Amino acid sequence: MTDISPGQWWESLPPEVRDEVDGHVLRDARLPAVLVVLEVCRARGLGLHEAQLVVHERYVRHRDRIARTPDSPLDLESLVARAAGAPGRVVAIEAVWDGDTVHDWFVLLLAVTAGPAGGHPLATIYRDSAVRHLGDADPGPLHPSAFAADKAGRALAARLSVPFRFAGPATPGDEAPGRLRAHG
Repeated sequence: MTDISPGQWWESLPPEVRDEVDGHVLRDARLPAVLVVLEVCRARGLGLHEAQLVVHERYVRHRDRIARTPDSPLDLESLVARAAGAPGRVVAIEAVWDGDTVHDWFVLLLAVTAGPAGGHPLATIYRDSAVRHLGDADPGPLHPSAFAADKAGRALAARLSVPFRFAGPATPGDEAPGRLRAHG
């Protein structure tokens, strides 16, 4: 960790690099922006955490100008339409944890198909989008992404008359028990 503030790191970047970073920020591409800052300043002692803080400040600065990536729709009709587009017969709906350094933990809602067997993404449910989708609903002890995925996944599975599975909804992580597999 360094004693240089995010603003000082920002000012130390060449103007062309600042333009590149702001370009990523304005199109809501946080990870590429962080990687540029990290790449340019790493040799001077900047770490990943500090690069994220520099980019966060740019998000705050440009907040109303950012072309935000739209949330995945979680309404039943949109999910039914997306499931209908999956290749093969949908045999189950599954929710699984995933995560990255930008979004922390989030949940993927998948249509599990047979012929071809596989899991096909229907929605990515980040914390912020889950909170917006849930409105005043109280997720209780569950992570908002897990609560929203469970609610949407169960409704979709019921509509499609297939099983729903969410291994480990109470604890974010990639160590959840085995995922559903398509059966012919």
